[in-house]
Amino acid sequence: MPARHPLAGVYAAALTPLNPDTTPNPQAVVPFLNFLATRDCHGALLFGTTGEGPSFSARERESVLRAAQGVHKTHPDFRLLAGTGTPSLDETIQLTKTAFDLGCQGVVVLPPYYFRKASDDGLFNWYNQVLNQAVPDGGYLLGYHIPAQAGVGLSLDLLARLKDAHPQKFAGLKDSSGDPDFAIALGGRFGRDLLVLTGNDGLFLHALEYNAGGAITAMANLYSPLLRQVWNIFLQGGDAFEAQESLNRRRRILDRYTPFPVILKAMLARLHGFERWPVRPPLLSCPAQVEEACSVELHECEDPA
Repeated sequence: MPARHPLAGVYAAALTPLNPDTTPNPQAVVPFLNFLATRDCHGALLFGTTGEGPSFSARERESVLRAAQGVHKTHPDFRLLAGTGTPSLDETIQLTKTAFDLGCQGVVVLPPYYFRKASDDGLFNWYNQVLNQAVPDGGYLLGYHIPAQAGVGLSLDLLARLKDAHPQKFAGLKDSSGDPDFAIALGGRFGRDLLVLTGNDGLFLHALEYNAGGAITAMANLYSPLLRQVWNIFLQGGDAFEAQESLNRRRRILDRYTPFPVILKAMLARLHGFERWPVRPPLLSCPAQVEEACSVELHECEDPA
């Protein structure tokens, strides 16, 4: 069985700190990443779905990615991934180049999500150009499989073609389908030759059992120690069922209060004392009664009956 990929592990799908006018707040990025590092994250994905990635321009993303490198002053092994996928091939190439130039270890790239009936041949050509033109030797690209939001999925055959064409640079994918059968299919087709990072907290143990290499999840902003507990127990050959159930209880609560960027920013302020960062339109801030209800449920979850 192959060794685990260098990017295997537990990642936060990091929230993006914003100023009151909803512009990015680069000064708040490093303190937040330091917080995640001290709470057992191997790294963080910046500008994924939870980070409201598609809402930000290339210039805005660059300012945050540049600031984020400061986490390495205190946590040199903390890994930074960047969401760089856009419907524009040229913009995706430039964002991807920028991410690597600024020191990111990898990128997570959405498919071009406007043309929802794009064929595997078309998607292969698109990703192939990104890999050839923007990913340096030693850099890694993961596809982003989130068909419910993107409207475009990444098939097993497409993943196999990309891996054959770019065995080192194409690391694998972030699987945010929430489909347990797809996790089984990935593990059965690729084993551990393809790095799969699940995007669903509730499926973490399930994904690990089918050869996944870790997770990039929204809940890691609040509960990364629980994710790391599942990871550690599994790697040690123990029974991680109870640790997964602890995650599941909290996930079921948060699933009632989506969208995640909104409720997680509110809960991060409540539970961990961070500034109450806004979200960028079209998202709206969390109503006070919703925030209070979620907070009460999560508090009760700390001591389940």
